[in-house]
Amino acid sequence: MNILLRADSSSTIGTGHIMRDLVLATQYKDANIIFATQDLHGNINHKIEEAGYKRETLHSNNIDEVINLIKLYSIDMIVIDHYGIDYRYEKELKTNYPTLQIMSFDDTYERHDCDILLNHNISANKKRYKELVPKNCELRCGGRYTLLRDEFYTEKKKKRKKETSFTTVFIAMGGADTANLNIRILKVLRKFKNIKVDLLTTTANKNLNELKKYCKNKKWIALHVNSNQVAKLMKKSDFAVVTPSVTVNEVYFMKLPFIAIKTAENQDDMYRYLKREKYSVLDQFDKNKFASKADKLLRVVKK
Repeated sequence: MNILLRADSSSTIGTGHIMRDLVLATQYKDANIIFATQDLHGNINHKIEEAGYKRETLHSNNIDEVINLIKLYSIDMIVIDHYGIDYRYEKELKTNYPTLQIMSFDDTYERHDCDILLNHNISANKKRYKELVPKNCELRCGGRYTLLRDEFYTEKKKKRKKETSFTTVFIAMGGADTANLNIRILKVLRKFKNIKVDLLTTTANKNLNELKKYCKNKKWIALHVNSNQVAKLMKKSDFAVVTPSVTVNEVYFMKLPFIAIKTAENQDDMYRYLKREKYSVLDQFDKNKFASKADKLLRVVKK
């Protein structure tokens, strides 16, 4: 089976699409996997090559480039994980290649012409897709389809070692931190006593140099860039500060208390779900509201 995965990463798009597609790719061990990505500023295309997959560079989001790859590699299934690709694009692929299987990622409840729709968020509502996809479309929605790397299953089984004198906070505001909130969050947390922070980011973060400068010589902050030990860091933490995105699926799986701060419109559905379920959320960063929520969590985890 030949599978083409179409996704991008950059300082503005973020890194989540590529990271979850790499997990999905592992589910097709006997397939020939090819990634099709643009070479955008702040991308993490190196992760694809490091994982041992072939990658083709696209020069635009033009459908003709993808059609050329479908022909070149005799593609049986295309996985589309891209907000810039819509129903019309999928329909054109289906028109040109009726036997081509299309799997579409979706977490914003858009219309699709696909064979498989995947919304792997814990907030996913299968019923909302009824009028948005073909009748024979297979819906894979909810936590049972969440794409988690093996490290999460391994670390969850381990017994947690607690640092009694410190409260450890895990911060992951997206690989690119497009809202540039990391330093603002740290400035609030520094006012609390006996705090340690593990902050995750990537080279896709266009504010990385500013962040490194802020963290320098602050022993209470450990800055992790392009870390491969995300689950391990979560396991040793007392609570997390994240965006209501795919990272929520991970902290939820690890049973780690969290505060989720919305930074983009595509996080609306997860944000509303978390708010409805009485999780600690903010629709935007506010230092006073965040300080209040952090204080409440600190009181809980110290008990």
